[in-house]
Amino acid sequence: MKKLVDLLGGTIEVKSEVGKGSSFAVTLKQKIADENQIMTRHTELRENDFESLRGKRILLAEDNDLNAEIAISILEEMGFEIEHAEDGDVCLDMLTKAEPHYYDFILMDIQMPNMDGYTATRLIRKMTDSEKANIPIIAMTANAFEEDKKNAFKAGMNGHVSKPIDVNILVEQLMEVIK
Repeated sequence: MKKLVDLLGGTIEVKSEVGKGSSFAVTLKQKIADENQIMTRHTELRENDFESLRGKRILLAEDNDLNAEIAISILEEMGFEIEHAEDGDVCLDMLTKAEPHYYDFILMDIQMPNMDGYTATRLIRKMTDSEKANIPIIAMTANAFEEDKKNAFKAGMNGHVSKPIDVNILVEQLMEVIK
């Protein structure tokens, strides 16, 4: 961890007391974009990429209510229609009951109760309806290590986006999946 913090130009403070434990504080310097830079970038992306995605229906598989609320808010602002599944089992059920071509994408959390995202994806890929079996699935997870990405692709997912959601990366992933 120290090497990574040093590489990023940060510092680590450690406080330790015998019998009480240790605390670690990591400080990293980050450039903060001003409002104008954010709006300019957001507008550029909207004009170039969002139009082809507007109106697409996404099935969001996310067990955490706060994460789901945030994702839904961001995605609806981008022009998507969102339906929410609380876990992989509900996601699979919703997809099974839906008409063909009803959903355009699935954003799939990995760690969920009842059925995790990997299992749900593997079962979707085995569906007899080829349209549903081949629906684009993008992992949307806090697990952002290279091994997690490999596991997502190994399970049959088409992309990987880490939380918290970066709209730019999400749009890139969705555009990549469309192609």
